[in-house]
Amino acid sequence: MIEFSPLIPLSVIGLLVAVAIVLSALGFWQRVRGAGIRACALAAFCVALLNPVLMNEERVPLDSVVAVIVDRSQSQSTPDRAAMTDVALERLTSQLARYPRLDVRVVETGDEKYSDTPSTKLFEALSATLQDVPTSRVAGAILITDGQVHDIPEAAAELGFTAPVHGLITGSDDEVDRRIELVDTPRFGIVGETQELSYRVIDDGAGPSGTTEVTVRLNGEPYSRELAPPGTTMPLFVDVERAGDNIIELEVEPVLGETTLANNRAVAVMDGIRENLRVLLVSGEPHSGERAWRNLLKSDTSVDLVHFTILRPPEKQDGTPIDELSLIAFPTRELFVEKINEFDLIVFDRYQRRGVLPVLYYDYITQYVEGGGALLIAAGPEHAGRDSIANTPLAPVLPAEPTGDIADVGFYPRLSDTGRRHPVTRDLPGGDSEPPQWGRWFRAVEVDAPIDETVLEGPDGTPLLILNRTGEGRVAMLMSDHGWLWARGFEGGGPHVALYRRIAHWLMKEPALEEEALTVTSRGNMLTISRQTMQDSVSPVTLIAPSGETITVELTQTEDGLFQAEVPVEENGLFEIENGDMRTLAHVGAVNAPEFAATVSTTEKLEPLSRETGGTVRRLSADGQSVALPSILPVRGLPRGANNRLLLSMTQETELRGVHRIELFSGFFGLALLFLALGSTWYREGR
Repeated sequence: MIEFSPLIPLSVIGLLVAVAIVLSALGFWQRVRGAGIRACALAAFCVALLNPVLMNEERVPLDSVVAVIVDRSQSQSTPDRAAMTDVALERLTSQLARYPRLDVRVVETGDEKYSDTPSTKLFEALSATLQDVPTSRVAGAILITDGQVHDIPEAAAELGFTAPVHGLITGSDDEVDRRIELVDTPRFGIVGETQELSYRVIDDGAGPSGTTEVTVRLNGEPYSRELAPPGTTMPLFVDVERAGDNIIELEVEPVLGETTLANNRAVAVMDGIRENLRVLLVSGEPHSGERAWRNLLKSDTSVDLVHFTILRPPEKQDGTPIDELSLIAFPTRELFVEKINEFDLIVFDRYQRRGVLPVLYYDYITQYVEGGGALLIAAGPEHAGRDSIANTPLAPVLPAEPTGDIADVGFYPRLSDTGRRHPVTRDLPGGDSEPPQWGRWFRAVEVDAPIDETVLEGPDGTPLLILNRTGEGRVAMLMSDHGWLWARGFEGGGPHVALYRRIAHWLMKEPALEEEALTVTSRGNMLTISRQTMQDSVSPVTLIAPSGETITVELTQTEDGLFQAEVPVEENGLFEIENGDMRTLAHVGAVNAPEFAATVSTTEKLEPLSRETGGTVRRLSADGQSVALPSILPVRGLPRGANNRLLLSMTQETELRGVHRIELFSGFFGLALLFLALGSTWYREGR
């Protein structure tokens, strides 16, 4: 290749060329002898000024880049598919290695330990692999996958290159899989009411026909069995049992030979909320502690408080007509007979037997507690007298009897050994030190040894706060009326709000305050297992992963009554945690993750894109450990249409390694040529 490197500006050369042309033309017009030789000499002189250079470039062909993307997602983790993938990858790289002008880049994707939304994104990995490669150098892409890819471009133009995309599909074309998915799950539910959910059973592949059985569990306990035809959205009605998390688990019976059981279960977590929580607070007489209870209950907007204070007992009748009284009469029959079961909690605050409630009504309260109700006794001095409600038919549900003595002495409420483990009092601020970092109380009603748990102790270790289960219900007894001193900030006050609120929530069966509880929370790929217990130790926890793998987890005591462990997990899906007869569930990753929506291998998803790019999609056939691969054919240009071979579009790009320059009119050659031309002119003139 010849290029020009002028010795002087082109404008000057152009002027000289014009002069040379004019002189040559005049010579030819005047028929001057030697005009042709002079014209050649002038032309050679002008060409010499242009300085022609002979260029010789040294170039080498560039390699073509082939991206091999290997799917290592959870749907590819079955033994058969994993083995087929490994063999196919080994043989494919071996075949590609035969072509020295191929730059093979192998990327395995989908094997991350955790993803918030687990899915198979092979084209995202493909784009990252080829981001530093010019489009013209891309020879093609080969995907080894089960075909369940969730980021397939809609058109080949979105790929960013023009080369074939091939798919090598693991699995077989006769696979079946059954899965269950939740269609509509309300986030909240009213405690005591029924909520409607919906679910659907889906059979991928040639599954059996007819209905299938779905087992429903609520909070780990069997709830119902449903019959559902595959492909039909079915309703499910669930009673919201408790406040807080209500775990609803659906499990569909498996199909013989299905690809995975990881998607045969679905879980929903419904937050149970109490609507218009009804509390009946009955104060036997006005006193300073009454306001503390009232303020606490009124501060909760979800509490519908009914509060009565006995201002004038029956023995103090003075003959004033009822219609002239400024306060209403106590509607005892309406509250304790007709509507008693409508209350979630009944509180007797310094109440005594003074003829306001007929004796029979105490029996109704006993039945209310044994049937699942909650009763709180906030006792004062009257509880030690002969008119104590402990001397009524209410006595069978009370955990302790008063001795008749009252301790009028300053004391610090202290956590008992049981109280240090119990969730109601375990981490009360200030309770760990001695003396406790809170103010003193000055009165306590003494009782016999209680039949259940004493969590707070009064003077000389006497029971101060007693918690008890009776039948289906619960009873709490606070044997002092001086809790209001904490509310007033006496001697620094104390955690009266936390204490009162926890007592009330424990009575109403708040799951977080259960003495024996197994809970699991997930954050990212970390499971936090918590075991709440009144025992000194707990046995190891069994963790069952979605794949069926069983892991034994040792729990470490983090504080009295609480054992915990953090477990990193490598799978997404539903985890089952067991400890003794306790069982709970936790879901890691998105509930309806694409990775588990369909696991049957398929060629249909990749075929449109592959066909558009000139590629092919084929199943890998397994024969023992052998995998049949289509042959590889490097071609020039862009292939179009279907082909049974793996066509690779080889690049025609080259890399410049060096340039050799030869100046034609430089040195002795150019000088000799000019002298030859001038000499020829002189020669002609001499004749």
